[in-house]
Amino acid sequence: MQQQYWVDDFYIDVSRNQITYQDHTQTLAPKALAVLTVLAKHQGEVLSQDTLLDAVWPDVIVSPNTLQRSIAQLRKAFGDDGKAQGFIKTHAKQGYSLEANVQWGNNKSKAASLSNMVLSNNAQLEHALPAKQNTPQNDKNSASTFKFAYAAVGGLLAIGALALLYKPQPQTLNITKLTALTATDNRENAGIYSPDGDYVVFHRYEDRLCINNIWAKNTQTQAEFQLTQQLKSNGTHTFSADGNTLYFVQEQDCRQPITQKLCYQLMSLDFAKSLISPQQPTTLMECKNSRLRAPNWMNGGSLALLQQHDTRWELIRYAIESKESQIIYGSEDDNVISYAYSKNENLIALTTVNTNNEYHLVLVSPQGKVRSKTAIQYPTEIARYRFIYPSFSPLDEKLVFSTGRQLFTLSYDGQIENVSLPLDEPMGSPNFHPDGDRILVIKGFYDRDIASFSFAQPTTVTAQTDNTFPQAKFDIIERSISSEGSAVFQPNGDKLAFRSQRSGIDQVWISDGQSSQQLSNFAMDSYIEGLVWSQDGQSLMANSAKALYQLALDRSTQHFAFPMPIEQLFDWDSEQQTALANIRVAGLIQFAQLDLRALTYTILREAPVNWAQYSDNKQIIYTDQLDRFWQTATIEDTFIDALITQGSDKRFVFKNSTLYGVNEQFQFWRYNLSNEQFEVLTQLPKTLDYLTDVRGTTALISLRINAKKELAELTISN
Repeated sequence: MQQQYWVDDFYIDVSRNQITYQDHTQTLAPKALAVLTVLAKHQGEVLSQDTLLDAVWPDVIVSPNTLQRSIAQLRKAFGDDGKAQGFIKTHAKQGYSLEANVQWGNNKSKAASLSNMVLSNNAQLEHALPAKQNTPQNDKNSASTFKFAYAAVGGLLAIGALALLYKPQPQTLNITKLTALTATDNRENAGIYSPDGDYVVFHRYEDRLCINNIWAKNTQTQAEFQLTQQLKSNGTHTFSADGNTLYFVQEQDCRQPITQKLCYQLMSLDFAKSLISPQQPTTLMECKNSRLRAPNWMNGGSLALLQQHDTRWELIRYAIESKESQIIYGSEDDNVISYAYSKNENLIALTTVNTNNEYHLVLVSPQGKVRSKTAIQYPTEIARYRFIYPSFSPLDEKLVFSTGRQLFTLSYDGQIENVSLPLDEPMGSPNFHPDGDRILVIKGFYDRDIASFSFAQPTTVTAQTDNTFPQAKFDIIERSISSEGSAVFQPNGDKLAFRSQRSGIDQVWISDGQSSQQLSNFAMDSYIEGLVWSQDGQSLMANSAKALYQLALDRSTQHFAFPMPIEQLFDWDSEQQTALANIRVAGLIQFAQLDLRALTYTILREAPVNWAQYSDNKQIIYTDQLDRFWQTATIEDTFIDALITQGSDKRFVFKNSTLYGVNEQFQFWRYNLSNEQFEVLTQLPKTLDYLTDVRGTTALISLRINAKKELAELTISN
């Protein structure tokens, strides 16, 4: 394909996505230049919208609005307001044509010569003027000639001045400064700007008091204001257009859970009153059998929300006044991952995963009309199954998202580009200031250590007793200033395997009690979701970046290339070469048993589970999303009644016919499946993250030492 050509006096370089006029160069979206190139190849011909869409967006579903935006970008680059249509002409109900002259070739010397045109025209016109004669007629002719000549020069100078004054929309993010906005011992997250940009509003979780509240900070005076009292929510929030009301989703325990343990309430809060004193929010809507998250105020007085039924998410619109909801986007073929709303464009951008585990960027109107649907082109530095959570940006037709330590742009046509980012800590949730010159981000670290404790003297209890148990005395056995976890004892050995981010990336490490060594070499922004020893203790199965890897102690590695993402690895039977995992099938997460030899799977439950392990007789123990314990059987799964109140999100361990777990009161217990004896063993600290392994009378746990998140601001250069 021809990469360079001329349209009148504009030099087009498709390979660089650039249009140059005189000394002024503009960078345009690749698809816009592709439209121009098709029109240039058929200069003077009228091409229909369908012809252009098929040529530029083959095999992609896009609407005519996408083409119209590209035409508008091109006209803007040519300095054409769309009324004169000196370059690209619209033919009603027929299509478009390029009316300017086209010259093919890569000779850019013509562009350099254009910069001298304005300077030379004045001298050329002066030499061309006739000598002044002292006659009335000649004076009249001379005045007329001078009037025309200077008008021509003035026009050329005006064009040059307009070219110098014209500032196109930025096409790249140049981040020049990082400024901390909060500096406390607490965890701040979900930061947004107020519509006037005068405040940042965020959640602050105080570890010492176990309290979460919404706070505001004045960006000019730095004064902080607590807006709520002991809030139960920690999700995102949004402002009404006038900045008077905050909307957010609150989570709380359901009194009588049926399909989920948490109820979800859409809340509103008077922002002005809250700046004076903390206020009690008002409940607008409650969901007991579906989940809500990510509210966004839209033009016209309605909220966009993500709602989940079973395991599928869809985007809905909730009208504040009528209290009615309506689906904006969602189908059996598409599961919504994330979305963002632009009030300037009145446009919604969604990232979705379909039944073939393909990821798309979908642009829709608030009424649900699909404007375009484009496959996201993942670069090598982003894992294949990584979810993308983008935000609208001031860049022309580009969104911005973070993977942790890296920032990227995502164009409307699905292209991803890296952004240079001056951060050495994980960063997420980019949110742009209303002026577009700053980005609000959440950065910080998670310090978690590995501890062991003994439970040699259990206390037997019944349902009628109300005993207080002594705190477990634990020893920290692996620590750093970063996150350690998932520690598991080596079968028939004295080594310990665990995951750690001490090198800056989540990796598998091995310790012999004296020293530790890194075993894996996973890519940046990869996260390990499951770590299990083989039965002979000579290798480990790790789930990193939603893929399975067998890591041998001799440092050899085997990748199991399943055709779908592995969301969470629970257990591995190395003799039978099977594994238990949550996997994403047809866009939905389901519980399955994997055959590692054939790279096939068997669905065990058409919903995800919280945790699972093989029993001694190769049956399966698992907890569902209500934290209830189940055991698989020949005909149907059996509910373990004795543990009805003992489940939690702290995982469990099954060893020698005995279940070990932690309940919601942080009591460590065991239950023998053979004799059905239940015992509470000790009290664990509330900083416990997970129970990870048991050997004899010693247990391994992950303890949260410090979890610091703070608001920061990235400044964008002009």
